[in-house]
Amino acid sequence: MTKFIFRYRWWIIIASWLIALGLGVLIPKTQIDPEVEAMVPKNMESRINTDRIEDLFGGSDLILLLIQSDDVIQKSTLERVEALSEGFEQIPLIERTLSLFTMKEIRGENGMMLVDPAIPYLPESVVEIKALKKKLLDNELINGVVLSDDFHYTAIIGTIQKEVDNEALLYSVDSLIKQHPGPEKTYLGGFPVVNQSITDNIGKDLIYLLPLALFLMIAMLRISFRDFRGVYLPFSIVLMSILVSMGLMPLFGWKIAIVTVLLPVMLIAIANNYGIHMVNRYQEILKRDPDAEPRKILGELQNKLTWPVILTALTTIAGILGLLTHIIVPAKQVGVLASIGIAWALTLSLIYLPANLAVAKKSVRSKTKKRSSAGRSERFLIHLGERITRHPKRVLWIGLAVTLVTGAGIIKLKVEGNTVKFFSRHDPVRVSSDLIDHYFGGSQTLSILFTGDCKDPELLSRIDHYEQQLKNEEGVGQVMSMASVIHLISKALNDPGDPGYDQIPKTRNAIAQYLELYSMSGDPSDFEQLVDFNYEHTQMIIRVNKASSSTILHLVKKIRVMIAGDPNAEMIGGIGLISAELTDSLIRGQRNSLIFALVIVTLLVGLIFRSFQAGLLSLIPLGMATLILFGLMGWLGIRLDAATTLLSSVMIGVGVDYTIHYLWRHRDEIRSGKTHPEAIVHTLPTTGKGIAFNALSVMVGFSVLIFSAFNPIRFFGFLVVISILACFAGAMLIIPAACQIWKPRFFEHQKKQ
Repeated sequence: MTKFIFRYRWWIIIASWLIALGLGVLIPKTQIDPEVEAMVPKNMESRINTDRIEDLFGGSDLILLLIQSDDVIQKSTLERVEALSEGFEQIPLIERTLSLFTMKEIRGENGMMLVDPAIPYLPESVVEIKALKKKLLDNELINGVVLSDDFHYTAIIGTIQKEVDNEALLYSVDSLIKQHPGPEKTYLGGFPVVNQSITDNIGKDLIYLLPLALFLMIAMLRISFRDFRGVYLPFSIVLMSILVSMGLMPLFGWKIAIVTVLLPVMLIAIANNYGIHMVNRYQEILKRDPDAEPRKILGELQNKLTWPVILTALTTIAGILGLLTHIIVPAKQVGVLASIGIAWALTLSLIYLPANLAVAKKSVRSKTKKRSSAGRSERFLIHLGERITRHPKRVLWIGLAVTLVTGAGIIKLKVEGNTVKFFSRHDPVRVSSDLIDHYFGGSQTLSILFTGDCKDPELLSRIDHYEQQLKNEEGVGQVMSMASVIHLISKALNDPGDPGYDQIPKTRNAIAQYLELYSMSGDPSDFEQLVDFNYEHTQMIIRVNKASSSTILHLVKKIRVMIAGDPNAEMIGGIGLISAELTDSLIRGQRNSLIFALVIVTLLVGLIFRSFQAGLLSLIPLGMATLILFGLMGWLGIRLDAATTLLSSVMIGVGVDYTIHYLWRHRDEIRSGKTHPEAIVHTLPTTGKGIAFNALSVMVGFSVLIFSAFNPIRFFGFLVVISILACFAGAMLIIPAACQIWKPRFFEHQKKQ
């Protein structure tokens, strides 16, 4: 291999860059997809059901424009609301509009039912304002739906088409608001706003975080190696790995989601590891023999590091491929792309990096020659090794205590799949969402589809019973169904105290007559979101005003139990159900990926050292780091979500490398005739130094994520630094102490060989 690299060194360098740049030019073609639906497979029950319901009744996603004033029932404010409402109705992407000026008042007069506009006039005087307020508060279609009971907020609610361009929709709404200015404050909310904000912030994260991560990596490499080649080579490997993995996305037809933001940062943190170990050993050789010939140096590099680097890359890839067990589609895609990027980085580290060293063979050597004596880092690591050899049991007991105390927080760990929670409390998206939840029933919806004769009193009575049950459940803001409509009509046609007042009629003919009477003075299309034209399908819409995943999961379980055995209840759907299933899948995905990664990594380490005992030994730092990670999340109230659920696979894939590098060098020292204490003292300042540089580069690379616009990405950045630190401590402290105390037999076996 060394002869091949020397002979074709320039071709290797040129070909490496051509491949990377050829794929890199495709990156601008990659699209962003912020939809919650894109996170789950198309064959997931919640997605199939939601599509079915939307095919029958149109889109269920809402865009809400809130208007805030000291008193919205003032003529000037109402004039602005009316103009905005009319503008909403004219936007082609909006199917239906609900507002103070589209909603109706259903009332009875002289035994007749009248359907009038909710606001028949614009009030001029204090008396008219007071009378209108009373009328609106008594109107069940208005109060809490498009008007807050304190008259500080009113809402214009648009039901948007099933598939809509969020950017075009928001542009139309923003233009409308600018056309009708006023002193009232406005807020925009709903999933189109959330999705567009996610799209914008993903772009910002990639623009700002990627250069920052690269800059920090360069600074870290400069501090670690103090040499141009020590900076340039790992940096160029990382850059080419990012170009290859990100360039494959449009070729595969994949789009960028929130968790995809992690991909380039992961590669910055991981892909330079192999180059760091190669450069570190290169400098170690030159420090020992400054006049060594280039071929001899590269030969020793190939001999000493090829297998450790290959094997650590394989374990990293195996750990990250644990993401394939996730049900979340972008998580699987990140697993595949990161694995390809790491495999490319491995290839470059073994071929491209030596080719560069062969081209400019004196750069590193001349600077390294000046530092022949042990530096501060080597002296510290020698001292650390001596302390471990004197008190190995104390090291293990302290590690166990820290793990158990921190890991106890795992019982407090919770899960969150609601994308609104991705934003900080002060973000406009979160502020609008909180207002909608508090005053207008919530922006997340669940739907129950019923099939059958929708004028059947028995069916409507059951729906009414379900509705009354759900209204008493925590987190339910509003419930709407055809049973609600029949109740309103009955109040208009009957006086309080009459047998039929606020009741579902006993016969089908009576219900049909109610609806016929409504159509005579009202618009039958008012109910098109609740029932189809033939009255064969009807849906109950539940709006959730406490859109945490735990609340929605509880409601879904309640609904499943409630409608069990009902022959007319066909399915449950809605964006809330998708969020609930996403939450459930996060739990399963985390469990599956953790088990997969631990098992595969343990088997690989066992194969690497030809000893199952070595595989079990590698589990010690990984198991400790896993408990510390999830325990810390529980103590700090950081929830398991679409981003943080990737943590364990990344941590295991990266963290096991430190253990492998340590055990490999420790084995070499034992093979050369040293005792375990001597092996520890010789391994830590040599390979241990490379491990330290490696861990530091990973932590520095991931630390930029704390500047992300998304809470989950920020938490991921913080937690991955902690978890990698735990893996690093396990490899540098726990593994040496365990080797000295237990003296694993696979070391002795290798020594005899």
